Amino acid sequence: EVEVAESGGGLVQPGGSTTLSCTFSGFTFGTWTMSWARQVPEKEREWVAVIHGDGDVPYYSDSVKGRFTVSRDNARNTLYLQMSSLQTEDTAVYYCASGGLGLRDFERVWGQGIQVTVSS
Repeated sequence: EVEVAESGGGLVQPGGSTTLSCTFSGFTFGTWTMSWARQVPEKEREWVAVIHGDGDVPYYSDSVKGRFTVSRDNARNTLYLQMSSLQTEDTAVYYCASGGLGLRDFERVWGQGIQVTVSS
């Protein structure tokens, strides 16, 4: 059985930083490309970052490029998203997921979602 333990997020002031993490078990984490996506109610899901198993990062969305950094620790089966210079527009539920862009939802392992609220 695959389990995902998430941490991070919460309320952050504009201009601030936070780091999200997802730790996977029961899953061959190190062999998978992994992604972060975010969802705002009544808007389409946005894929924000993709990282290959070897740590290569082929994709950041334009909206987060230069402010967010995706990384992974394969020894700890953990995926990270460092978020800095946060803006109110970054408020969303953030999801970690297995696979890169184009994989169908049912083919992925998903985290439960981490709320990030950017507000003063």
